[in-house]
Amino acid sequence: MSGAASLGARAAPACPKVEVDVSHRYGPLVVHQELRFSVTENEFLCVSGPSGCGKTTLLDILAGILRPSEGQVLIDGQPVDPKRDRISFVFQEPSTLPWLNVWDNVATGLRIKKVAPAEIRRKVDEIIEIVGLRGYETYYPHQISGGMKQRVAIARAFAIDADLILMDEPFVSLDQPTRERMQREVLHTWEHRRRTVVFVTHNLEEAVFLGDRVVVLSAKPARIVAEINVPLARPRHPLSPEFTRIRATCAEIMQSLHARAPRNDTAPGVSP
Repeated sequence: MSGAASLGARAAPACPKVEVDVSHRYGPLVVHQELRFSVTENEFLCVSGPSGCGKTTLLDILAGILRPSEGQVLIDGQPVDPKRDRISFVFQEPSTLPWLNVWDNVATGLRIKKVAPAEIRRKVDEIIEIVGLRGYETYYPHQISGGMKQRVAIARAFAIDADLILMDEPFVSLDQPTRERMQREVLHTWEHRRRTVVFVTHNLEEAVFLGDRVVVLSAKPARIVAEINVPLARPRHPLSPEFTRIRATCAEIMQSLHARAPRNDTAPGVSP
């Protein structure tokens, strides 16, 4: 990770699951400039940065939906390929299919991957138990809350045993008590079904609560300005001195970025 601060002691890195070395532009607008980082297998990586720095665009590149202007993303040493790699995406807004009930929504990815029916039943029943949706299998999206819809989306993402799970501020529209509950539930799911996760968030407390590491991006053209390791055992306590110290470090970095950010850093068609 060239030019970025690395904070916190860290063990020797394992073989990376995901390797990123990309730059991206829309015409003359440079969105990402030499973003280089890796994610180890089953790591929970949080990505934060100022609004408009291209975090959602980065997730599109990681998913193979968008080809970077320069460089590439590797999964297990091969260029990312959505047709080959099992990649799940959890969006800001609930992405449940309104014509399917909870059970069938969770099963959607497995059916797309043409998993055998008996295996689909086993995996869906298991993940529904883990995320606490038992008893709601026959409910439709209009019959459940926003938080429960996001639980369905999280269950669907973990059900396919994805190579990479991308989460784009999935709790941003939830009230604070529901958001905190969902944070605990996504960690509970991840601890039971370990997967490699890249989680985008503006919320620094959320990043420190969830992540093994927090990667901080600058304003456009986005570069990695800091990598903060979070060597805290889970469950984490937001009022503990060590948690508070790490969050304060993240906040100081973000405040310095806001102080240096240009006043007009957005352009039509560029995702934040």
